[in-house]
Amino acid sequence: MSITTIFIIVIAVGSVIAGILLIKQSARKFELSEEQQQKVAQRKEEQLQKDQEQK
Repeated sequence: MSITTIFIIVIAVGSVIAGILLIKQSARKFELSEEQQQKVAQRKEEQLQKDQEQK
């Protein structure tokens, strides 16, 4: 392998690793208010009922 090929491979692997680390760093948890949590639970329950009706 030539130096150019090795250099391209190193750059490609580095770009992939940098992308993964960037995504990991930017991922964050978010807090839902009590009202939002209730809405989510209500929609989940409604969807489960619809799924049961379709079976």
